[in-house]
Amino acid sequence: MSDERYDDLFQTENEKPVDYKAILFEYLMYWPWFVACLLVCIVGAWCYLRYQAPIYNVNATVLIKQDDKNKAGGANASLAAMQDLGMLSMANNFDNEVEIIQSRTLLKKVVNALNLNITYTEKRTFGYPVQLYKNTPVQVWMNPDEADKLPSPLQILLDYTPDGKVQADALFTRNGKEEIVSKHFDKLPGVLVTPVGTVTLSFKDSTNIQDAHTICASIISPTAAAANCKSRLSAEPVSKVTTIVRLNYNDTHIGRGMDFLNTLVTLYNRDANDDKNEVASRTAEFIDTRIQIINQELGTTESQLATYKQKAGLTDLSSDAQLALKGNAEYAQKQAENATQLRLVQFLKEYIDNPANQMEVIPANIGLTDNALATVIGQYNEMLTERKRLLRTSSESNPAVVNLDASIQATRKNVQTSVSSVLRGLEITRHDLESQARKFEGKISNAPTQEKELLSITRQQEIKASLYLMLLQKREENAITLAATANNGRMIEEPLPGGPVAPNGKTYYLLALVLGIGFPVVSIYLRNLLRFKIESRADVEKITDVPIVGDIPMADTQGTPIVVRENKNELMEEVFRSVRTNIQYMLQEGQKVILFTSTNSGEGKSFTAGNLACSFAFMGKKVVIVGLDIRKPGLNKVFQLSTREKGITQYLANPEHTDLLTLCQLSTISENLYILPGGNVPPNPTELVARQALDQAIDTLKQHFDFVILDTAPIGMVTDTQLIARVADLSVYVCRADYTHKSHYVLINELKKEHKLPNLCTLLNGINMNKRQNGYYYGYGKYGKYGRYGYGKKYGYGYGYNYGQTK
Repeated sequence: MSDERYDDLFQTENEKPVDYKAILFEYLMYWPWFVACLLVCIVGAWCYLRYQAPIYNVNATVLIKQDDKNKAGGANASLAAMQDLGMLSMANNFDNEVEIIQSRTLLKKVVNALNLNITYTEKRTFGYPVQLYKNTPVQVWMNPDEADKLPSPLQILLDYTPDGKVQADALFTRNGKEEIVSKHFDKLPGVLVTPVGTVTLSFKDSTNIQDAHTICASIISPTAAAANCKSRLSAEPVSKVTTIVRLNYNDTHIGRGMDFLNTLVTLYNRDANDDKNEVASRTAEFIDTRIQIINQELGTTESQLATYKQKAGLTDLSSDAQLALKGNAEYAQKQAENATQLRLVQFLKEYIDNPANQMEVIPANIGLTDNALATVIGQYNEMLTERKRLLRTSSESNPAVVNLDASIQATRKNVQTSVSSVLRGLEITRHDLESQARKFEGKISNAPTQEKELLSITRQQEIKASLYLMLLQKREENAITLAATANNGRMIEEPLPGGPVAPNGKTYYLLALVLGIGFPVVSIYLRNLLRFKIESRADVEKITDVPIVGDIPMADTQGTPIVVRENKNELMEEVFRSVRTNIQYMLQEGQKVILFTSTNSGEGKSFTAGNLACSFAFMGKKVVIVGLDIRKPGLNKVFQLSTREKGITQYLANPEHTDLLTLCQLSTISENLYILPGGNVPPNPTELVARQALDQAIDTLKQHFDFVILDTAPIGMVTDTQLIARVADLSVYVCRADYTHKSHYVLINELKKEHKLPNLCTLLNGINMNKRQNGYYYGYGKYGKYGRYGYGKKYGYGYGYNYGQTK
């Protein structure tokens, strides 16, 4: 068919208003489908929810304390002021802490602390497995470092009995193959050795086993467990003006979720305190080391002093030497203090110059009197602490870390310069003090040699003692600093369980409702969309606006194609009476010739034409039915005539020597019905019907009969019908349900548009009333639905015939 015919079909369908009521009734006829789909979807949703463990939300709020000491002064104070005024945007400490509390490193510590990489479940007969957290009689354990190397989850099925016996089956996948290791334990604890790791089994303390059970323990790597926890944890600020963060954690077990949040905050505070106390810890190590050294040196000096006094037998000093000694002692005290500072600075320089301490904090608060040096060391330690905290949530290539490294290197050089400068100043002071001390030593040069040695030993002892006492004092001060460190995060609201957040039953049931209704609707719509044959009157009305004179259901012919009988009021009689009445309304005064045609063969032209002729005859009208389908006559089959009977072809071929009325045979059905067969198949059918003899024949028949019914050839296959149409008063275009293609039937619009058939109407034949779409609007009076009718043969032209060939 040409594209123009398709355009006509679509144009006609688009011009028709949508009958929503008809569409609704069409879908309502399939209500069992909707009910069945709804039940299946709802039952499916219920079963799905039954096997999905509910997920609960546990939440807590934590106050993150801010450390404002970095805003004390200098450049940091200027940056803080610019940030407060909105002139500079930079990530604050609170944002960093929020990221740290969600970091995978911290979560992995929580997993290892609570053994969250090991889960226990117990299967139920119908439903999701029950989570056994802190309630499992048999516990398994694997070293976290070894568990981190697992290639796949390790499943261990544990069958235990009241007498303490356990059957363990370990299932795992290695190199793409599933393997199993089984072992029976008469008692626990026990060790299960597998190719992927060693598992320890033990009974939980105070476990009272009364019945045999089977549980499943699943072991995954702590890294994977931490990633899983991270996906279920969220940390969000409560508001923009506070440093309070709300922690939300989703878990299938409420107790495990509460333990997770409590442990998370505890470990977060421990790590934060470790960061804060790093400088103090390094200082404590430095002081302890120096105390051990000074203690040894002090003991040696005191031993030397005691030995010398005992050996020399010294008891008192002369009065003359006392004055000199008094002045010398004054400078000796200063030398002792100078020596103490010098030793501390030397110790500090050795620590700084040691390559092993390149990126370590420098001990502070060790008794240095130089405030400038102490300030520079404090700034350097703060930068190192900040660098380590940034590396927990970022890499060394982060611009912030790179900039901080540059500042650390510059500050370290500044510290080294300051230490060297202080050391040189102390050495100069030492030389000055020694020079002054030598003046007093000259005054007591006459003192006994033993006294000089005694003073030298005493001076060394005093230096060591004062240094020792100062280090002990600094150690106590540093210990107080370690003990006074406060937690960085304070739990404001303890973890509280909320209601289940997943799966959302209402959502799944709503989805089941939508699918239960949508699936039948879509299926019916697609089914209707893919229908390419005419099935009902509605299909005809969508394609064309040509009047429909009737709907003929499938009829049981019982050996004879004539289904209309005289003096009967059954369904087929009423159907053809309705068609007869509609055709009579369309005929004008004096019009008698009715032409039957169709698009293709086999659509029931001869069947409908023959039964309509009988209906007219039973009404008392004198009717003749003419078989003008002379290529392959089908009228003979309807009225069971011999194919050798002479017919209208003999008249058309030789009208001068043929009596037309003698060719008309009286039917055995009614005395008012005559049949004019097609006759022998001519070699030139088109030329034959184009002759003037056809006009003469029809005029003759119109004079002797009330109605002349013409059974013609399919107009979609040959042009004979278009030539015959010149003698017709009314044209009936027959289509057949479940047989005629919609794309073929659209030819009727072209015929109407070009006026190739006079007074055109259409007739729908062969409706299968067993189909739902045909059972709700057809009916005639008390007969209602057509019922189960059908005829088993196709009349007229079939696609399997060699149409137009003579035998």
